Amino acid sequence: MVSVADLLTDDALGLTSVHVPEPDAEVRWVAPSELADPTPFLEGGEVLLTTGLEAVGWRSEWQEYADRLVAARVVAVGFATGLSHRRLPRGLVRACEAADLNLFEVPRHTTFVAISRATARMIDVGAEAEARRSLQVQRQLTQAALRPREPVVLVGRLAETIDGAAAVLGRDGRVELGPLGPRADDLDPVLVAAEVARIRPQGLRAASTLQSAGETVVVQPVGLAGRPTSYLAVLVPGRAGDMVRSAVATAVSLLGLAAESDRTGRHAARRLRARALELLVEADAATAAVVLSAGSGRQVSLPDRVAVVRAHGPGEALDDALGAVEDVVPLAGRIGDELWLVATPGAAGRQAEQLAERGLLVGVGNPTGIGDAGRSHANAGQALRAATHGVPVVRWQRLMKEGAMGVLDDERAGAFAASYLAPIAEEADLVRTLQAFLGHHGSRLKVAEELGVHRNTVRNRLEQIEVALDGSLDDPQVRVNAWIALQVAARTG
Repeated sequence: MVSVADLLTDDALGLTSVHVPEPDAEVRWVAPSELADPTPFLEGGEVLLTTGLEAVGWRSEWQEYADRLVAARVVAVGFATGLSHRRLPRGLVRACEAADLNLFEVPRHTTFVAISRATARMIDVGAEAEARRSLQVQRQLTQAALRPREPVVLVGRLAETIDGAAAVLGRDGRVELGPLGPRADDLDPVLVAAEVARIRPQGLRAASTLQSAGETVVVQPVGLAGRPTSYLAVLVPGRAGDMVRSAVATAVSLLGLAAESDRTGRHAARRLRARALELLVEADAATAAVVLSAGSGRQVSLPDRVAVVRAHGPGEALDDALGAVEDVVPLAGRIGDELWLVATPGAAGRQAEQLAERGLLVGVGNPTGIGDAGRSHANAGQALRAATHGVPVVRWQRLMKEGAMGVLDDERAGAFAASYLAPIAEEADLVRTLQAFLGHHGSRLKVAEELGVHRNTVRNRLEQIEVALDGSLDDPQVRVNAWIALQVAARTG
C-alpha cells in the first residue's frame, strides 16, 4: 500500500506538507486536473494534482471545491505553485482544514509526470511486496492448519499476522473460539453477533465489513456447502489491505476444509448415536451401549437412571440444538423431525429449558431406569404434544398431576366438549344440575341442597339431561364423558 506520507517523504519530489490530517490514507492513483469539478472523472483514492488554472479569483468557491473532493474520496490535493498562483491560495488552505482533506504544495521544479511515475513505481513495488507477503502468510496459515488443535493455532496465527484480533462464532452468534491476538480486547462480541444475525439468512454468499476511523471488522461465513458451519470475525487496525483480505480468505478456506472433514466424521457418529437411541427406547440398553462403544472406540456406559427429552421445531433449529447438546449429555440424536436426548433426571430439566430458548417445543419424560427408557420416551412424546409456544416446556410429571385433562389435545377436547354439551348448553339450570350431580357422586339429596331446589326438581332435570345426552347418568362412561366435557368447557370458556 502507498500512503500520502510515502509521497511526502520522497526527497526527489520535494513536496511540502501543508495540512495532512490523514498521512496513512492509501493512494490508489494520481489524477492531474484543472477542472472546477473533476469528480465525475474520479474513482476514489486519488491524489488530485492541480495548478488552480480555473480557480484564479476564487474566494468562497474553495470550500465547495474541497467538499466535492472529499465526497469523491480524494485522499489529497497537490497544488503546484509558481504558475497561475505564486503561492498557495489561503482560501484553499482554510477549505482543506475545514474538510480534513490532505493538502501539500508541489514546487515549481517538480512536474506532475514525475509525481505520477513515482507513485506508479511505489504501487508496483508495494504490490510485489504485498504479493510476496500474502504468499508467505498463506503458507504460514496452511502450516498452522495442519497442526494438532488446528483451529486454535490457525486463528491465533491469523490474528498475529494482521496485528489485530480473530474469533470463530457459531451460527447463533456465540463466540466458540477466541478472540485471539494482540487486540483481542478490541473485538466487540455483541457487535459481531449482530452482524452474524444480519447476514445469516444469506448463507455462504454473505460477508460483512464494518469500517471506522481506526479499525476494520470483517465477518465471513465458514463452510464449503449448505449452511455455514460457523463465522470468522477479524479486527484489523486501519483499513483491510490486499494482504489482510488474502489472509482472511485463506483462513476461511482452511477452516471450511476442517469443518467439512469434521462434518463427515460427525455425520457418521450421529448415525450411530441415532441408532443407539432407537435401541434404547426399544428396551435394548445393552445393545445401545455396544453400538456407542463401537462408534467411539472405547467402552461406553450409560447412567442407571435417566429421563428422555423430545423436542420439535424447524429443521435448522434442531440441527443447531443437536450440535450444542451432543457433547454435553450421554446420548442425543436427530430422529425424523424431532431431537431426542437422554440425560440424568436433573440435567434433563436444564437441557429442556435451553432447548426452549432456541425456539423449540419440548416434552420431558418421567425418570426411569435405563432399561425402561422406552416408557420415559413415550411419556416425553405425550408431554411434547401438550407443549405450546406459550408453554414451550411440558413435563410428564406435571401432566400426571393434572390427570386426564393434562393429556388431552386442546383442539380435539374443545370440539368434543362443545358437541357433547350442545343439547343442554342453552339451559343453564341443566348445566348447573349436571355439574352438581357429578360433584356429589350422584347424590340427588346433596344436589338439591346445593342448588336450593326440591328433590323432585332435581329428578326432573336429571331426566331431561339423560334424554338430551342420550344416555343414563348411572352409566360410568356417560359420567366420564360428561365430566371431561364440563372440565374442558370450564378451561376454555
